[in-house]
Amino acid sequence: MNNIVLVMLLLPILGALLSGYFKRKTSDLCVLITSGLTLIAASYIIYEVFPQTQEKLVMNLPWIEGLEKVNLFGYLIDPLGMLLLSVVAILGFLVMLYSSDYNSPGNKEHPTYEGKQRHNFWMMIFITSMIGVAISPNFLQLYIFWELTTICSWALISHYRNEESLQAGFKALLMTFGGGIFFAIAIVLIFVKTGSFDFSAINSLSPGLRNLTYIFFLIAAWAKAAQVPFYTWLPDAMEAPTTVSMYLHAAAMVKAGIFLIARIAISSYSLSFGVGLVTAIMAIVTMLIGVYFFFFQDDLKKLLAYSTITHLAYILLGIGLGIMGSMIGLRGGLLHIINHAAAKGLLFLCVGAISYSTGIRSIKDLSGLSYRMPFVSTAFMIGFLSLTGVPPFSCFWSKFFLLMGAIDLGGAVGFLILIPFFLEAIVAFAWFLRVGQKVFFGEVSEVSEEAKKIPSTINLSLIVLIILCLAAPLIGLPIINQIQY
Repeated sequence: MNNIVLVMLLLPILGALLSGYFKRKTSDLCVLITSGLTLIAASYIIYEVFPQTQEKLVMNLPWIEGLEKVNLFGYLIDPLGMLLLSVVAILGFLVMLYSSDYNSPGNKEHPTYEGKQRHNFWMMIFITSMIGVAISPNFLQLYIFWELTTICSWALISHYRNEESLQAGFKALLMTFGGGIFFAIAIVLIFVKTGSFDFSAINSLSPGLRNLTYIFFLIAAWAKAAQVPFYTWLPDAMEAPTTVSMYLHAAAMVKAGIFLIARIAISSYSLSFGVGLVTAIMAIVTMLIGVYFFFFQDDLKKLLAYSTITHLAYILLGIGLGIMGSMIGLRGGLLHIINHAAAKGLLFLCVGAISYSTGIRSIKDLSGLSYRMPFVSTAFMIGFLSLTGVPPFSCFWSKFFLLMGAIDLGGAVGFLILIPFFLEAIVAFAWFLRVGQKVFFGEVSEVSEEAKKIPSTINLSLIVLIILCLAAPLIGLPIINQIQY
């Protein structure tokens, strides 16, 4: 198993190096093959280990005083890691398949004549970083890969190298790195007090220090996952190519922040009700603010960005419910990691197909697209139904678990959580329905009339994600049922 895990981690790095060496078509082939092999390796590891857990620490730093006997580097394959690993590997392969034709001279919004190899290089390093996050066995290794995702996102958001994208990349780097400082302080506190970087070491802290350390981790996660008050970098990051936006929002960097808090929640049996309440309250505040900004968006990608902010808050709400005592709420939040990935990934790639074909993403300028792009229109509507929780699509199941979690918690807190929960769900459904009706139905606009044909690789990626909008709960439910808390 050690060798397979190492191969899974190194394959995307190999793809990145090869993609930078060869020209466009060969570069695409290299990343497609290596991301596909990474998906196969990840699937094999999950199949072999599930439903058990396998941990291996294989390296320390004997030349550093104080760390001679501390095993620092290795891997942990457990249900939570499997959940993120499946999202990272599946969407990583799909986004590289999609990008082979999306990032090309045929793209009407952003004709790509150069920089393809650079895009492929950083995307593959991004995949490696997220695999590292998913399988890290302790805080220190997780922090290293966490910061590597920060560097990758900065490079990818700035990909087009115009003023807007450079500013967006700098803003994302500044805000997420600033949050990462709190992560670093937290793990230093844990090591100084316990002599360990293990996830479970937080249980050995005094109650006051344990809660303070958790709040530091939570601040780092808020910055990474674009939660209030750090949410503003994510809509600006829409200056990146849609391939980057899809992977950044559906599978990668923002999910790293959520994963950190989930890892702490299931590793600690002694977090207080109060920190769980703080987690839930801030999630609700973020949900309401994100929905508020729906009404001011004309750019389809920015609308999806604010939707991502609200859905990451759903996951944090579930984790908060878990800390406060509701196991079903925790499982609902964790299930939403994969369910949201399928729905939001599909929506982003649909918007990318629209901009590829028409050259714009403006809601007010698009209408009647269903007559020119029937398949993309159908895929978008399936993504919308899935995201807003219409059965039998993916997010219905995780939202149902979250609803049951709030009811299971009971009392005034559980009841008060239900009010904004229902408000967000109703408003989001109504607004996405309005946007879908405006963009895809009615009289065909001049821009929509000139829509060009979509390449087969883009259509194939959409087909797989449509299937995942139905299958994601079937993948996620057996995994989350093995998570012990």
